[in-house]
Amino acid sequence: MNPVKEHKSVTLKPVQDIGDQIIPLPASKSESNRALIIQALANGNSIELSNLAEARDTQTMIRLLADRSDLKDVLDAGTTMRFLTAYYAISDQEVTMTGTPRMCQRPIGILVDALREIGADINYLDQEGYPPLLIKPFTAQQVDKISIRGDVSSQYISALLMIAPKLSKGLSIELTGTIGSRPYIEMTLALMSQFGVKHTWEKNTIYIPAQSYQAQSYAIEGDWSGASYWFSLLALAKSGSLFIQGLKEKSLQGDASIVDIMSYLGIKTAFKEDGILLEKIPVKGIKQYDFLHCPDIAQTVAVTCAGLGLSMTFSGLESLRIKETDRIAALQAELSKVGAKFEEIETGFWQLTPSNKLPEIASFETYDDHRMAMAFAPLGTLMQLDIADPEVVNKSYPSFWQHLAICGFEMT
Repeated sequence: MNPVKEHKSVTLKPVQDIGDQIIPLPASKSESNRALIIQALANGNSIELSNLAEARDTQTMIRLLADRSDLKDVLDAGTTMRFLTAYYAISDQEVTMTGTPRMCQRPIGILVDALREIGADINYLDQEGYPPLLIKPFTAQQVDKISIRGDVSSQYISALLMIAPKLSKGLSIELTGTIGSRPYIEMTLALMSQFGVKHTWEKNTIYIPAQSYQAQSYAIEGDWSGASYWFSLLALAKSGSLFIQGLKEKSLQGDASIVDIMSYLGIKTAFKEDGILLEKIPVKGIKQYDFLHCPDIAQTVAVTCAGLGLSMTFSGLESLRIKETDRIAALQAELSKVGAKFEEIETGFWQLTPSNKLPEIASFETYDDHRMAMAFAPLGTLMQLDIADPEVVNKSYPSFWQHLAICGFEMT
């Protein structure tokens, strides 16, 4: 049972010593959602998936893939919107893709343009470049080479990659400009390889010939994005250790870079057979880090630095503007409540400047963004917190508050 179910906010009383705890980390929604699309594209081939994510995004994907109705409401699931748009664009089904009001404000034009070039029949039902979309049955492939910007969303690229083997002529994708979140593209290709699909990636061009996905059993790894909050919690705690289950040293997830970042912020990571052991070490500090390939952990690191009283320069945050909320603006507003500043010191570079003294009590808004709630929760080791809309974590980590209770936190 969720200890904060149906509450408009949750209050956490400070816990400085979290003890020596085991966190049963949920599975990765990034891997789960890709694997589910691959499973659907495999048609009759038997692909068995285990340890699928409990995240609402993944459960939404499962529900919509099983539903034969023509209305596909993805709610607030951006990955689900982008992957299913590509999936249905080459299907024989006519569907309408829609979502929450915020989802219908998140751009999808770059992906739609690429799909139309390939031969998809997609129309905007409201504002040009944004959901909702009307997708009509696919008739014939028009081109086998396309170009797409690499610096906006890797999810557009992953969506195209996964459908590429099903196209009669295959597909060659040229990535233009800077390639952001490259590990997520590599994750997609690695998962496709798990199911027998071959590709080449030379310079900025990925080529995938026409082929079939092959039968395979696959277990989803734990979620490194979700793990980042436990790194932060221990870094800010006075004492304790954490064993996080379900993570692998050779991970497909870009957010595994949290291991390196947190080694400068007071956390030593030891890889074990069935997870990782986190222990406290002296804080060295880190002057600058480029989050281009792991933007989802930027909030976690910013809050950790604010709590530790460390300055740090962030770059590679461009994609944060088009997430569940404008995460840069949200960070600026909420960090100011603990006296910290998050300012753009030159184009593309953001300076985190902590306060000399943290408050004893603080209240945080979450902006319909699961990562805002979880990124700020570790400050509960330093002060009493009130976090708005705690159920927002259901998007990626429904058991987050139960797992926080394992560490001794009382929530009211």
